[in-house]
Order: sequence, then C-alpha cells, then structure tokens
Amino acid sequence: MQISEHFTLEEFLKSQTAARLGIDNSPSDTVIRNLQALCHNVLEPVRLHYRRPVVISSGYRSALLNHWIGGAATSQHRNGEAADFEVPGVANLEVARWMEKHLNYDQLILEFYTPGQANSGWVHVSWRKPYRNQELTAVKRGGKTVYLPGLVA
Repeated sequence: MQISEHFTLEEFLKSQTAARLGIDNSPSDTVIRNLQALCHNVLEPVRLHYRRPVVISSGYRSALLNHWIGGAATSQHRNGEAADFEVPGVANLEVARWMEKHLNYDQLILEFYTPGQANSGWVHVSWRKPYRNQELTAVKRGGKTVYLPGLVA
C-alpha cells in the first residue's frame, strides 16, 4: 500500500523479529494516518532534498514487537510516529544537520554515530503535533545508552 509518493506501508512494517517470532505487526487506521503524516512532513522532504532513497530500518512496532526488541514502553514507533532510517551515500550526521535546519519534527536523534565513519549509526525522527524540535545524540557509555542534548559528533 502506497502511503506517500515514495514510501509504502510495507517499508514501515517489516521486521525480522516479528517474522521469526510470528508476531502480528499490523497497524490500525490511526497508525497508518500517523505514518502518512511522518512521511509527508519529514521523510518525503529528506527524499526530495537528497534525491536518493530513504531506507527505513525501523518503523511501526506493535506493542508486542516493541517489547520483544526491548523498546521503551513510550516509544513513538508504537504509534507510527517515528522511524529510524539512513540515506545511502550520505553521512547520517549530514542528514540530521540538514533536517535540524530545514524541517519541523518532534524528536531528531542521531543514534550511535561515530565521527569519521559516515555510515555509522542511523537517524531517528518522530512527528507529532505539537512538535518539540528536540535534538539528541544517542551514545553508548558503560554498556548503556545515554542521550546527549543536541547533535553531537
């Protein structure tokens, strides 16, 4: 099912964990509308700016799938409001900084980026009104994920 010009619903539903465990990851109509808003307001502008595919690594997660992968109970992925992605051939830091300057969003997180390694990590973005335009950087410290304010590289 096409949910925007360049994105299909299936891109946001695919999950190796769900397939392996037989978890139903079917979204509600509300979740589909949220995914459409995420695409329209954030992901399509990224796709159009870079003129390259935006590859979704994590989109919608049912409550059960989110539990099995260790996601936060409050994860916006559960509502279809968030996606993790990369733009092949473009450093994740560059994508995040472009988004920070040109788009509105709820959260923008540069996750596990290693300076000097353009393809390290990924970008997490969420869309929900009212949006916060909050930027964070996720890093591992002592085996735990720590969120630093801003886009830190």
